[in-house]
Amino acid sequence: MPAEFDLEQLYDEHAQALYAFALEITRNEADSKDVLQNIFAKLAREPKTLRHVRNVRAYLLRLAHNGAIDLMRRRSTRDKYNDELSHEVEQVFEAANTADDEGFRIALSNALADLPPDQRAVVHLRLWEGLKFEEIADLLKTSLNTAASRYRYGIDKLRQRLRPLYDEIK
Repeated sequence: MPAEFDLEQLYDEHAQALYAFALEITRNEADSKDVLQNIFAKLAREPKTLRHVRNVRAYLLRLAHNGAIDLMRRRSTRDKYNDELSHEVEQVFEAANTADDEGFRIALSNALADLPPDQRAVVHLRLWEGLKFEEIADLLKTSLNTAASRYRYGIDKLRQRLRPLYDEIK
């Protein structure tokens, strides 16, 4: 491959195959798009990468494979860490004085633990830290709309899960 190459042409020729291959490995569209983006971002940053490559397609497929495997390993490690932390949620609240309050405390802790980590983080930051959605979005490096919708979905799940207990205590 020549020292200079047309990144757009390279993308047009190989992106679909790379995406399909990454999707086969990750089984997740967003992850596959991330793998694809990382490959072409690397090529844009380091154009000399392909200088001595004989079979460009094979090389790019190897990059896609390695990228997908690395992403899955990182995700697995992160998910394991999140699972371990989610079991510690009950320690967030102090023990209650009455049996009803204690039952509600346990139910709330369990309901929070069952929320997806991204929703749990937004709910926590909003309710217990008192942050505004703009601050939450900035802190979590996400959009304002994403932060607000994660909060809404999390609160809806908590309401649904805790409503029977609330009605019973009332």
